[in-house]
Amino acid sequence: MTREMLFALALGYLLGSIPFGLLLTRLAGKGDLRQIGSGNIGATNVLRTGNKWLAGLTLALDCLKATAAILIARSLWGDATATFAAAGAMIGHLYPVWLKFRGGKGVATFLGVLIPLLPVAAIIYAAIWLILLLTIRISSVAGMTAAVSAPIAAFVLHSSLFPMLLGFVVLVLWKHRENILRLRKGTEPRISKTSPTG
Repeated sequence: MTREMLFALALGYLLGSIPFGLLLTRLAGKGDLRQIGSGNIGATNVLRTGNKWLAGLTLALDCLKATAAILIARSLWGDATATFAAAGAMIGHLYPVWLKFRGGKGVATFLGVLIPLLPVAAIIYAAIWLILLLTIRISSVAGMTAAVSAPIAAFVLHSSLFPMLLGFVVLVLWKHRENILRLRKGTEPRISKTSPTG
C-alpha cells in the first residue's frame, strides 16, 4: 500500500466518521439522538425526532460525505486511491472513533460510494431503496435490499469493485443484525404514512 493510498484511507475515514445525524439534531435543539428511538445516528432515527427535513438532510450528508472523500482522493492522489477513500468512508461511518466506534448502519454512505465509482449500480440502489420505502415502509428492509443489489450489479457489469462491495454488504447486514431479529419476530416497525415517528 502506497503513502497516497493510506492518505486516501485516512481522508475517507475522517469524512465518513462525521456524525451528521447527531450534530444536526443537537443544532436543531432535538437533544442527543442516541437517546431517541433506536439510538442510531442515521436518518431513520432522525425522522423519529419529528423533523422530516432534518432527516432528509442527514441522509443527503451521510451519502455525500463518501462521494466527497472519493472525489477529493481522486483529485489529489489519482484514480487508484478512490477505493481506499471509499473503504475509509464506510468504516468511518460504521465505526467512528469519536462515538466509541458506535456509528450508523451505512445505507446512505454506501450509496455515496456508488455514485462516483459505479453510477449504474447507484441508480439501481436508489430505485430499490425508494420503491421499497414507499411500498412496504420498513426502512431496514429497504436499506438492506438496496445494499445487496450493489455487488449483484457489479457482478453483472463485470466490475472489479465486486469484492469490495460484497464486503460492504456484509458490514451493512451485520449492523442491521438487531433489525433482522425483529423482522424474524414480526416486530420491526414501519415508517408511518402520517407520522414521522413511525
